Amino acid sequence: MNTPIISLKDVTISHEEGPLLTHVNLSINAGEFVYLIGKSGAGKTSLLRTLYADRAIDAGEAQVCGFDLVHLKHRQIPTLRRQIGIVFQNFRLLKDRNVHDNLAFVLRATGWKHADIEPQIAKTLHAVGIADKAEARVFNLSEGEQQRVGIARALINNPSLILADEPTGNLDPNTSSDIMELLVNINKQTGTTMLISSHDFMMIDKYQSRLLVCENGTITDPQQ
Repeated sequence: MNTPIISLKDVTISHEEGPLLTHVNLSINAGEFVYLIGKSGAGKTSLLRTLYADRAIDAGEAQVCGFDLVHLKHRQIPTLRRQIGIVFQNFRLLKDRNVHDNLAFVLRATGWKHADIEPQIAKTLHAVGIADKAEARVFNLSEGEQQRVGIARALINNPSLILADEPTGNLDPNTSSDIMELLVNINKQTGTTMLISSHDFMMIDKYQSRLLVCENGTITDPQQ
């Protein structure tokens, strides 16, 4: 029997104006590749932020990577986030540093031993297809290459779960296809669970997988 890596039961998530998502019930098993679709403002980003403990839950039960989000203590948040890789639409890289130093910063911040940092960076850059870009400055990279660095950063701690918020939103169709293929292959090769927020329906159709729909103030699974 598969163990859910994400389990939400009757969850409510609010923003400044009041409840944003209510009666959210979903379960995602370890190793799944899942899309989260919905219009802008529907609550997709808020859900992802909730899953990595950047937004509070107002009601319900929530388990992510074995952590109880409702009763999560502040000091536990870094431990949870070491099990979660996050990919952003706008990359959020350190533009004043090269690719290597963007990844080294994460590893040092999460307590890796000095001797293990270089091998981990080399392995991860190879996995995302930019092994030759370690010394390149971020601002000299194409947007597709920057997103590969973003994916490398999400992978660098060997997470159980990757949350990707519109990872192809700023990319042209050909580059989008390359990035989605990379995420699909990482899921297949490593078993890392993927939850990908997107409204890039061309890519969703090309790389078909389970869909969750964010609309009318809740999350639904059309297959259930």
